[in-house]
Amino acid sequence: MFENAADLPLPEIMRPARFQDVLGQDHIWGEGAPLRRLAEQDRLGSWIFWGPPGCGKTTLASVIGQASKRKLVVLSAVSAGVKDLREVIEASQDEVEAGCKAHLLFLDEIHRLSKNQQDVLLPALESGAIKFIGATTENPSFEVNAAVNSRSIIFRFHKIADDGLVAVLRRALENSGKSKLRADIAPEVLEAIARSSAGDARRALNILEALAAAAPVDVSPVDMTALRSMGDTFALLYDKKGDQHYDTISAFIKCIRASQPDAALHYLARMIDAGEDVLFIARRLVIAASEDVGNATPMGLVMAQSGFDAVHQVGMPEARIILGQVTTFLASSQKSNRSYVGINKALADVREFGALEIPMALRNAPTGLMKSMGYGKGYSYAHDDPAGAAAMEYLPEALRGRRYYVPGNNGHERVLADNLRG
Repeated sequence: MFENAADLPLPEIMRPARFQDVLGQDHIWGEGAPLRRLAEQDRLGSWIFWGPPGCGKTTLASVIGQASKRKLVVLSAVSAGVKDLREVIEASQDEVEAGCKAHLLFLDEIHRLSKNQQDVLLPALESGAIKFIGATTENPSFEVNAAVNSRSIIFRFHKIADDGLVAVLRRALENSGKSKLRADIAPEVLEAIARSSAGDARRALNILEALAAAAPVDVSPVDMTALRSMGDTFALLYDKKGDQHYDTISAFIKCIRASQPDAALHYLARMIDAGEDVLFIARRLVIAASEDVGNATPMGLVMAQSGFDAVHQVGMPEARIILGQVTTFLASSQKSNRSYVGINKALADVREFGALEIPMALRNAPTGLMKSMGYGKGYSYAHDDPAGAAAMEYLPEALRGRRYYVPGNNGHERVLADNLRG
């Protein structure tokens, strides 16, 4: 793809080539970890690397391939098809039959192949005619053929922690002979880049490369002040642990609460554009659906939870569509915080009074002894005796008369209020 090494993007230039140079994923790649041990012993099989973008899936596959002394064949499911897979498998089969090592096929974005297309891998995986690593950002349970999954070990990759990303950036700056970076970047800028990169080393290195190229020659080091002076591209690096993070999500939720869908979409767009974790946004929408929309529009919680599941399964960039739909639905819905207020009042009483005795009529009486002690005595089954059930006392004696949930007059909560009035 790149005829001149000088044209290689920084993430490719800095891609580790040795086991010990790989940063992150210690749970599977640290000293003595399972994947590391298998790779060191060249005990390759059929593996699926599942994790977010830029977390090291391709890097580890490359390192393992180089160390194994096998022929490494790299295909992307975006452009490869069944014909390409068959050619690779047949070539590897010929090598095995000649007494040589099977080839290692790294298939990036395996989820892009249809499940029928994935079937072509099965005989080779079963026979060992090829060693295989498939990489995916999607949950293999949904996106990878069940038969392929059953023949593979799935290794879960995590986002790279901020301190790991800072280490990656420092390595690029310190190894200027390889990276060709000539800028002096202040530590706080590296930390800001790491925080804005959402655990994605590729993204962090791309930002660093662009920043180093754009930095004024008379500014050294490039600090946060210099960064802000260089325009919106770098000045708006989103700090996921700082004021901007909390201020933006706060503004977003308050706009939903105030039924302002346009303003809510604005702050949603700012978070998405800045690289905020879309699952973090989706979680906050689930909370808002219950806390601020509540029983006035019960469908809000269903929408928000469905949205969370869809965002988790689909990922970016399409997740923005789902987040936009849930945001506008919640912001445009009738609202009530009565259940939120109610549970907080109930918790306050529990913390003040402790675990008061449960009325005897409500207690479970599975044995004759318990019945003889009065457990369950006086209980009226509400379906058969609604009047008797209504006359019972349900709260502990010290709390009788307490009302925690008082439905409002908005939307469906009006129906609930009528139900409770009988």
